[in-house]
Amino acid sequence: MERWLALELASTIRHDGDGGVADDLATVQETAHWIQEQGDLLAGHIEAGELPVDEDLRLGIIKLRQAVRTLFARVVSPALPSRADAHGLMTADQATAHLNTAAAREPVAPQIDWTVEGAPAARLLSAENDPNVRLVAALARAAIDFLTGPQCAQLRSCTAPRCVRYFVKSHGRQEWCKPSCGNRARAARHYRRKRTAAGGGSPA
Repeated sequence: MERWLALELASTIRHDGDGGVADDLATVQETAHWIQEQGDLLAGHIEAGELPVDEDLRLGIIKLRQAVRTLFARVVSPALPSRADAHGLMTADQATAHLNTAAAREPVAPQIDWTVEGAPAARLLSAENDPNVRLVAALARAAIDFLTGPQCAQLRSCTAPRCVRYFVKSHGRQEWCKPSCGNRARAARHYRRKRTAAGGGSPA
């Protein structure tokens, strides 16, 4: 399954398995772990293992996530946004401005690498010395790329009970982010139908 850095960032808010919502960026240590897990997606932008993760960086990533999830909610509209933060989002203008500002904090120039044996590859040459600024800017650029790319048209908010994820629809009949959510949604529907039938009404 293809992974997108913007979607990975949005998915740091998730169902905790017990009916609540978990935050993978709740502490500096958890934030450092999440950054390490994105090493392959950050390759060419920054060395994730060398970042001095601190509280300022954590809060910067969280604010960027808020902007991304605000714009994700706009994309899926008029469908309902994720229930995790539907009442605590920025305005669309605020989210767009924050994303653009974060991306602009790192001046970069595209460079080409082409070895004798290999294929040409692009990388970004940065004029920014602060690795934390570079990380947040890379996340912002990834979000802009996602929101302006073809995959954005397939973005959905999972409607399964208790799920708070956004996902990219990979086939025509996909309704949920993963099979376990589909099983939970079908079980909930079955329960509602049985309950309605037992009460003498017609199923919804």
